Amino acid sequence: MNTDAPNGLVIYFSFEMDMSNKRKTWQLLIFISFISVGLVTGQVSYSIPEEMAKGSLVGNLAQDLGLDPKRLKSGKGRIYTRDSGEYIDLNKDRGVLLIKDRIDREALCGQTTPCALHYQVILESPMELYSVTIEITDINDNPPHFEKEEMVFRISESATNGAKFVLERAMDLDVGINGLQGYSLTPSENFALKLLPQADGSKNVEMVLQKPLDREKQDQISLVLTAVDGGNPQLSGTAQIRISVLDVNDNAPVFTQAAYKAVITENAPKGTLVTTVSASDLDQGPNGKVTYSISNTLDDVRQIFQINEYSGEVTLIGSVDYEKARHYQINVRASDQGGLTDSCNILVDVLDTNDNTPSISIMSKSNIISEGFAQGTAVSILNVQDLDTGENGKVQCSINENIPFALKTTSTDFFSLVTDDELDRERNSEYNITVTCSDEGLPSLSSSVTLSLQISDINDNAPLFEKSTYVASIMENNSPGLSVFTVKARDVDWKQNARVSYILEESSISDVSVFSYVSINPESGVVHAVRSFDFEQLKDFTFHIKARDGGSPPLSSNVSVKILIQDQNDNAPQVLYPVRGGSLVAEMIPRSADVGYLVTKVVAVDVDSGQNAWLSYKLLKATDRALFEIGAQNGEIRTIRQVTDKDAVKQKLTVVVEDNGHPSRSATVNVNVALADSFPEVLSEFSDFTHDKDNDNLTFFLVLALAVVSFLFIVSIIAILSVKCYRWRRERSFYKYNGHLPVIPYYPPLYSDSVGTGTLQHVYNYEVCRTTDSRKSDLKYGRPYTESIISLDTSGAQTLRRADLDTLVSDDSKDQQKPPNQDWRFNQNQRPGPSGGE
Repeated sequence: MNTDAPNGLVIYFSFEMDMSNKRKTWQLLIFISFISVGLVTGQVSYSIPEEMAKGSLVGNLAQDLGLDPKRLKSGKGRIYTRDSGEYIDLNKDRGVLLIKDRIDREALCGQTTPCALHYQVILESPMELYSVTIEITDINDNPPHFEKEEMVFRISESATNGAKFVLERAMDLDVGINGLQGYSLTPSENFALKLLPQADGSKNVEMVLQKPLDREKQDQISLVLTAVDGGNPQLSGTAQIRISVLDVNDNAPVFTQAAYKAVITENAPKGTLVTTVSASDLDQGPNGKVTYSISNTLDDVRQIFQINEYSGEVTLIGSVDYEKARHYQINVRASDQGGLTDSCNILVDVLDTNDNTPSISIMSKSNIISEGFAQGTAVSILNVQDLDTGENGKVQCSINENIPFALKTTSTDFFSLVTDDELDRERNSEYNITVTCSDEGLPSLSSSVTLSLQISDINDNAPLFEKSTYVASIMENNSPGLSVFTVKARDVDWKQNARVSYILEESSISDVSVFSYVSINPESGVVHAVRSFDFEQLKDFTFHIKARDGGSPPLSSNVSVKILIQDQNDNAPQVLYPVRGGSLVAEMIPRSADVGYLVTKVVAVDVDSGQNAWLSYKLLKATDRALFEIGAQNGEIRTIRQVTDKDAVKQKLTVVVEDNGHPSRSATVNVNVALADSFPEVLSEFSDFTHDKDNDNLTFFLVLALAVVSFLFIVSIIAILSVKCYRWRRERSFYKYNGHLPVIPYYPPLYSDSVGTGTLQHVYNYEVCRTTDSRKSDLKYGRPYTESIISLDTSGAQTLRRADLDTLVSDDSKDQQKPPNQDWRFNQNQRPGPSGGE
């Protein structure tokens, strides 16, 4: 075992000496390994005999490398081999190398010495590389044997002492001391053996005649050639030599050269002429006819080369591969018909051609790498080899451009693929890295391999909303739980890091928590209304929503949301004036009132907004429709003709206030008008009102109130009536009533329009009291009082369809044909302002 420093130059020398032949054979095996710091941390070598049993211990790798056995297991230690086969196994639990399969040194290395297996042990996290060299020593498990069990010679009796006869060499697959060591010949009466060392280290065997043959005494000679090795125990093999003694052939063939040299290019086609040998024989006739043959037995020369037995031309019949064998030695024998022979050697050199593409082996590879890895992180280790030599074997490797990776040389034939820039999964989640290796031959050969690398995600992107702010609207009076709108945020990360949840940020709206107004689905981002909204109380509100991803730590972003409450026509108009209390209202008009006289003004409001609050006024019913009109926009009730003596004192008007919503809503109010020039006239009309049993108490208070103020009131009325009569008589010369509305109404001097809502200088409100006696009822309809559409109490605001309004108008036109039978009671109330509330 030999253990060397991690980063150095390792050289192995092997030296053998054959003492018997006094020859020295040097064999130099150099392994140069420039190892990169961080990948190769050591080199160890072992020596074991061949044919060890499976499971036998080779060596304690962990101990020899100074490693903790647990490191082999945690680092997923494994053995990488290129050409050595799977003979060795790594036990990661014990940290030892074991025999995995039977090792036959002869099958593995043949005659090559030393015979060694080369492995690399690879660890990960971090990546480490160790070189292991295992030398296989020979054991004497093969005896010498001859290819031919019998050799036949025809030797002339004229052969002189010293005549040589080349014998077939024995083969022994073992090497060194266990290989073939010598020969012996029995019996040895006429012949002796001679061993001739060759350039390749082998020995030719010659049988030398040391005593002349006598055909007359013995024409057939049988000898036994024994080959022995140097093992312990010693093994041997035999071959029979049969000699036929011929007469008179006393000259052996002789080659013109003892050694020939030839050059051939690898991958040369079959039939290529390698060289031509020539031998001559001084004999004449059949004894001088020479034939040639190849006598190699220890190698495969005869399967690659062929010699013409008559011409001596050596041609190629097999394939020549420079990477397998760079030199060949062909042993050629020339024989005449008398059995005399001579031999020569042909040394054939093989020239290399660029016929091997670089071979790329992936020793280690990461399939997934995080986008947050630092630059320079190794993701793969490659081994690149080219079996050619010289320029043909020099390899340059590169990868495809515009990717954040680089290829670095770590040692001879080893490359590492490392990150060269920041990785961003959002830009590119997968890379197909093509590694291309080319040699420097002409033409250049190349090969490539593609590595697929997935980029795993880290949470480096916060969710982003589709909009910077959201504005949504919802109709008031919505149902709780109604979906208002949906916010959407996207996260360009992956899987859990891109899983977005939505959170409603804590805030207050008018001192009320936002959670009392809206809620949000954390998965879908749908915003729901928690309560029913009222536009009249809240027109809009703003809150914030947070989008948070599922990374660790999570990232988030906020967005502002504004909800607009849309108005709905959910409020009917409210009549502010005339004020409706416990009794009905009445207005008094002097009979001298001019055309356009302002009777009163109906004031109403609608708390809705927009067109839902646009109010229009309509005279639904009237005792005499030809006498009054109402302004559709301002609600002013005016006379449209001159009051006559025929007009009833008691006039009742029903006004509908309608908004512009869809559907529209409305409210009704009754306005009672008294046509009289003096209070006594009014009181006389209202005198029978005392018979109303339901209003006895009210009548008492009214009479009492009238008695208190009657004196002052009568004086005022007399003065007013005097002035009115004077003006009326003067104006009659300008206006004559002819049964239709005047073109330009006349507004009395006491009328004033204040801020667009004109009213009387003195306003008198009258309350109409309904008697239990149907003959004295205020309103008489053709249906029971309980079925009346118009309510005369204080809750008279309601929503009426336009069809209902038209029905009321038609009913009123029928009622006008009936003579009024009305009972009135008069009550003066204080005057409200134009915009006074209820």
